[in-house]
Amino acid sequence: MASSLLSFSLLPKISTTKATSSSVTLETLEDKFGRKGLKFLESNNSPVVELTVRNGSSLRLHIPDAHVTSYKPKVYWKDDGFEEILHTIPGKGQDAGKSKGGIGLVLNDVPDTGSKGSSITSSEWTVKDVDSDSTDALQVELSSSSGTLDLTYVVTLYAVSMATAVIVKNNGRNAVTLTSAILSHLKFKKRGHAGIQGLRKCSYCTYPPLSSPFQILTPSEAMKTESPGLFDFGIEPEEKPGTWRVQELPFTILKHRLSRVYAAPPQERLKPAYQTPPSNYETLDKGRELFFRVIRMGFQDIYVSAPGSSAEKYGGEYFICTGPASMVVPVSVRPGEEWRGAQIIEHDNL
Repeated sequence: MASSLLSFSLLPKISTTKATSSSVTLETLEDKFGRKGLKFLESNNSPVVELTVRNGSSLRLHIPDAHVTSYKPKVYWKDDGFEEILHTIPGKGQDAGKSKGGIGLVLNDVPDTGSKGSSITSSEWTVKDVDSDSTDALQVELSSSSGTLDLTYVVTLYAVSMATAVIVKNNGRNAVTLTSAILSHLKFKKRGHAGIQGLRKCSYCTYPPLSSPFQILTPSEAMKTESPGLFDFGIEPEEKPGTWRVQELPFTILKHRLSRVYAAPPQERLKPAYQTPPSNYETLDKGRELFFRVIRMGFQDIYVSAPGSSAEKYGGEYFICTGPASMVVPVSVRPGEEWRGAQIIEHDNL
């Protein structure tokens, strides 16, 4: 459904309404941007917006950190045929408004010194605009800034898909180097029934995830990989970090803990022509007989991780973390230029 993505570059320029926890601001948001299928609410003293299209598919967006905490598409023809596909762990105590998991945007500034970099998305996001196509598509545009960077994040909901898109504009005098990802934590009915397909003949290596406020497993936890058991057929063992190999199997069973990036190795990118990861792949939940297609746009890599036997520690349900990324080779945004990336999650389960 990538071709149906609503344009977020041609939206009318309107004044920004800051999203804070005050009831007056929530009323202002509802008065200014509220419409059929789109409702602003307060949760744990923070503003959220709920989007619901005509067939009942819905998502929930926590505005201050641009965090998608719920996506419930209609996947069965029966009246109550909706399934929550995101694994989200609510915050507790003083962090009650800060959930883990869900779908989160990760943007890190990578300095020339070669260090790991720091997050540039710590600034609070604000509602800039909304758009709709009757009640079959709804869209919310958020904006933020960090130093010389203007950031735009657009979340769109359709009947059988959702999209998240980011625009980074460099208003400074120097180029900015970024690592980035849109990471989705997708839940599965059973640990042994989680898998992905569509990455055969793609190069990959064991690689840590980008650190983010939404992470469930830290980079160090994700890198404690597990080896397949004696009777785990069709599972490729993990290699040491930095060792590249080509996936030979048509699908990957995500039963054991792993942390991978599917990408063109850096040395391959020096050649005039090289093979890149596919533009889309599919997650498979055999337990619920559901699949979802993940489409990447603008990003160079694909990240995939699974918690393996430690899943019980992180909310009790099995899940994976996956999404488009640019992490092996950072992206450089020159002065006055923009960089854009997007993820689309769609399904044909109906």
